[in-house]
Amino acid sequence: QESRDLGELMVSLCYLPTAGRLTVTVIKMRNIRAMDITGSSDPYVKVCLLCQGRRLKKKKTTVKKATLNPVYNEALVFDIPNDNIEDVTLLIKVVDYDRVGANELLGVAVIGSQVIGPGRDHWLEMLECPRRPVAQWYPLMESVPLNLVVSPTRTLPTPLNCFN
Repeated sequence: QESRDLGELMVSLCYLPTAGRLTVTVIKMRNIRAMDITGSSDPYVKVCLLCQGRRLKKKKTTVKKATLNPVYNEALVFDIPNDNIEDVTLLIKVVDYDRVGANELLGVAVIGSQVIGPGRDHWLEMLECPRRPVAQWYPLMESVPLNLVVSPTRTLPTPLNCFN
């Protein structure tokens, strides 16, 4: 079920095949949930690079204090060889920073060729338009639905083919 009340995240993707460089630009968010007593949140974005379910790298943006509509315009760069670009998935988590206690998850979005839904379309558009940033809004989800990631139809060889 898609719930609109978690807010939305705008992300731009740009891939440079010759350099093997993926730039994920976290642009902005709108209407995210208030998590603090003051009626706002202190959100930041964490982008995890997954390959066949394993987390390879993670990067995060700065924390934007006391806002429900943060603007970031922060580029997170990942090195992904052209041979491996089809194997990776981006898990994007929007997190509320708390000085005291644990940080709370505000919502997630998933992008990649193995994903069902808007994350797949966005990924394929990025691959079709190399060297050109492609931006898209994502409705934040409560958690990653298990049916979102397509399980590979063929069994993968034991040595994982992730950036050896």
